[in-house]
Amino acid sequence: MRAEFVNPFLASLLNVLKTMASMELAPQKPRLKKDEVARGDVSGLIGMVGPKTKGSMSITFDEGLALEIMQRMLGERPHSINEEVTDMVGEITNMVTGGAKRILAEKGYEFDMATPAVVSGRGHTITHKCDSAIIIMPFDSEYGKAFIEICFDG
Repeated sequence: MRAEFVNPFLASLLNVLKTMASMELAPQKPRLKKDEVARGDVSGLIGMVGPKTKGSMSITFDEGLALEIMQRMLGERPHSINEEVTDMVGEITNMVTGGAKRILAEKGYEFDMATPAVVSGRGHTITHKCDSAIIIMPFDSEYGKAFIEICFDG
């Protein structure tokens, strides 16, 4: 998978969290992911289909980080992951994908986005809709980790 597909999603996540939650994440080293087990507690997964490619992207947050983002974006902090937190993760997934879609459109890659699915719970699984390698990119923060997973065919 080419960096030109991956980088717009990474840049978009950093931009969304900086803009919406005044939060900086520190990108770590990307690697291949070999299983479907999520590395955090709540994930948004979105499918993308276009004439040249199809794939999916997920964003997973540790519970502490998700609750801190909720506090910063909406001014409320639940005790644990609840429906409001999963709704917020779905919205963040939409915003990140929308931002990446604009960047990729400038490079000639068009795709349509599905509605994100949100899954939570320790050890939940994420099933990507493509046959090629899954790239996982960890991010660190003082509140916990976030992970973007990206998989594109074509």
